[in-house]
This record gives sequence, C-alpha cells and structure tokens, in this order.
Amino acid sequence: MFKQLVSCTGLAILLLTTGAARADEASVRKAVEAWMGGKVDGVKKTSLLGLYEIQSGNEIYYTDEKVSLIIDGSIIDTRTRTNLTQERLNKLSAIKFSDLPLELAVKTVRGDGKRVIATFEDPNCGYCKKLAKEMQGMSNVTVYTFLLPILSRDSAEKSRAVWCAADRSKAWGDLMVNNSMPAPGTCDAPIEKVLALAQKYNIRGTPTIILSNGERIPGAIPVAQLEQKLAQIK
Repeated sequence: MFKQLVSCTGLAILLLTTGAARADEASVRKAVEAWMGGKVDGVKKTSLLGLYEIQSGNEIYYTDEKVSLIIDGSIIDTRTRTNLTQERLNKLSAIKFSDLPLELAVKTVRGDGKRVIATFEDPNCGYCKKLAKEMQGMSNVTVYTFLLPILSRDSAEKSRAVWCAADRSKAWGDLMVNNSMPAPGTCDAPIEKVLALAQKYNIRGTPTIILSNGERIPGAIPVAQLEQKLAQIK
C-alpha cells in the first residue's frame, strides 16, 4: 500500500527528531491519506521522539508531524530489548477470548486447568508439533485447539480424523507428539467454520496462540516465555 517507504529505520528516526510538535492527529491523518491516496485505519501520536503511529491493516508505520518521512520498521527499546512496534501490533490485534466459539476446538485439560489459552494449529505444522511437545510439561492449563488445515493437501483429512476420534484430545496429542495418525473419520467436523473464524480474525499462520486477556502471539514461542506471559495475566 505504501510506496517509497524509508527502509533504513535508524536513519529515518534521526532525521525526524529535529522537528517541533505543531501538528495534531487529524492533520497528520489527512496528510498521510492524501499522500497514499487512500484511507488508513488510524493515526495516533506516540511518546517516541514526537512520532505519529499510522495503522494500516495489519501493519504499523511511523511519520513526523510534517509527514516528510514514512518509517517502515520496528522500534526497539534498547534498554529492555523490547520490540515496541510488535507489542503495539499484539494489542491492536487482540481478540476477546469470550467471543471465541470454543465448541469448535479440541479441549485439553492439564491439572486443574485454571489457566486458559487457545491455539490455531495445522496438523502438518512443524512448529505446532514442537510447541505440543514442549507444552506437555505445562500444568494447570486448559488448551482449546482450533484445527486450521491450511498447510498441506492432507491437513484437512488429518484434522477431520482428530475431530472424529472418540477422544479428540488424545488423538491430537498422539498425532502431534508421537506422529500417530488416528483412524480416518466421517463425522461432521467444523473445518469450514474454523477456516472462516481464522479469516475473520486475520489468522494466517500456525501456530497462533490467543491468551485469555486477548493477546495474540503469532508463531511458536518457548514454553518458558509462554509461562511468563500467563503469570502476568490477572
């Protein structure tokens, strides 16, 4: 959508620090939309060097008050090594957990199951299998797994077999951890509904993890990091 974006983020930020704040969000938005020839989803003044955040679809860009530069890249906090842009994207893409149709997911309970997460996974996803193996060591968690067959031709077949199994949780675990394929199933699996759900929430890759506070985690993360995030949820 954006053309001629500045790719050297560090240099762009250096150039932007010289201006004085005279604009407001409305005028910056008007200038951005005039430059790009279309609407953006939002413009917000940040506390970072006088920059304005531009929200466009699933992307975040930055500009100065004069819209003299567009920055295409992440801003990193050098003290904490935190990707501030990714944190912001995670918040913008948050999903209200109570809105998820959990009846369409495979439910796995470990321990008392008090902590709750949801995942979107493909049975042929290597990172999903790695995540499944690591999550075996987690306790007191309930995992709702939406079977999202998007990677291979037989992903739907495997998803259907898991859903049609007498014990869906066991069938899913056996498949992802032990590579043990369940018997083919002929039940009414909600594959199309899950695909539609993923499209609704713009989930394009597996695994995607949804925390109970709505935070979206695209891709697999170490279980230790997942535990930290769960501990931070009140």
